[in-house]
Amino acid sequence: MLNKSIKFLIENKLVAVILLALFVGWGIVNAPFNWETGILPTDPVAVDAIPDIGENQQIVFTKWQGRSPQDIE
Repeated sequence: MLNKSIKFLIENKLVAVILLALFVGWGIVNAPFNWETGILPTDPVAVDAIPDIGENQQIVFTKWQGRSPQDIE
C-alpha cells in the first residue's frame, strides 16, 4: 500500500504539491508563534513551557518489623 501511495504521488506531482501546501498551511495556522499570516486564521496550540525541576522521588514499600518509615529511610 505504501508503495502504491508513493507511486501515485510520483506520477501525480500536482496532487503532491497541493498536499504539501495544505500541510504547510496547517502547520502555519497551528504554530505557537505570533506570526502575522495575513489571510490565514491563527489558532495556535497552547505550549506549556514550565520545566519540572522537582526532586525525583521513588516510593519503595518494604517490611522491617519494629522499625518506623523514618528509620528505614
